[in-house]
Amino acid sequence: MLSRRLALLFLSAAVIAGCKTTPVAETPALQPPVAVAEPLPPKKIKIGLALGGGAARGFAHIGVIKALEAQGIYPDVVVGTSAGSVVGALYAAGNTGFQLQKMAMDMDEAQISDWALPLFRKSTGVLKGEALQSYINKLVNNQPMEKLKIPFGAVATDLKDGKPILFQRGNTGMAVRASSAVPGVFQPVTISGHTYVDGGLVAPVPVRFARDMGADFVIAVNISTQADVQATVSSLDVIMQTFSIMGQRINEYELRDADIVITPPLGKMAGNDFNGRNQAVLAGEQAAAQVMAQIKQKLEAKRRP
Repeated sequence: MLSRRLALLFLSAAVIAGCKTTPVAETPALQPPVAVAEPLPPKKIKIGLALGGGAARGFAHIGVIKALEAQGIYPDVVVGTSAGSVVGALYAAGNTGFQLQKMAMDMDEAQISDWALPLFRKSTGVLKGEALQSYINKLVNNQPMEKLKIPFGAVATDLKDGKPILFQRGNTGMAVRASSAVPGVFQPVTISGHTYVDGGLVAPVPVRFARDMGADFVIAVNISTQADVQATVSSLDVIMQTFSIMGQRINEYELRDADIVITPPLGKMAGNDFNGRNQAVLAGEQAAAQVMAQIKQKLEAKRRP
């Protein structure tokens, strides 16, 4: 009897044990994936290069261009006044800084000098300017301004009302000639019934015109002389001294709107010192190199979304 009861107990225990279910681990709830925002691409900004006037001192612009290119900085628009329009036109035509330097070294001053004869006829300048116009057109393969590889503008002054004009279309050499027509040196230029003279009278460094052409970031190159170091021996010296005095006052306002101002250390280099072209190119390179870190830093900040 006892053994039967024990057998029943064992049987009951086995049945109970068999009825027990294995606990199932709970599956954790799936969390929705966290959306990771893709980084915004850098903003596209348009770089403008504003090249100022200063006659032979304009060779410094070439050095600045060489330094910028060496760091991979290429302007999207170029605008120039007087000597700046000469270099700007040749650069906008697709020439590199090194090619511009070779042009400068090969240039003969006689190529842009076509003397007028005031003794035989009425003249308002000792140089006609036609030679400069032909020289520029030859080097840009007679392309009009709107066909140049980089959008280009040349600033001149309307002699009648003193208003500035920004040439962006038409004959490239003629626009440069008008922009470079220093009163008393070059004869004024007549275009479409208007008479124009040097753009330095209204915009020695054409920063605002670079803005007008759509530039978001303007690099200005100021090659004007300081009035207190300019010699006044010849009549040309007096004219350039007048431009320096006037240009300093205008530049106080014009250069404020530039993101970067590069001022090559040209010292007392005269506006007619074509023999100093190599030193001017070097001065432009040095001046640009000194502010290159600042240029890159400001460009990066501008591009940051």
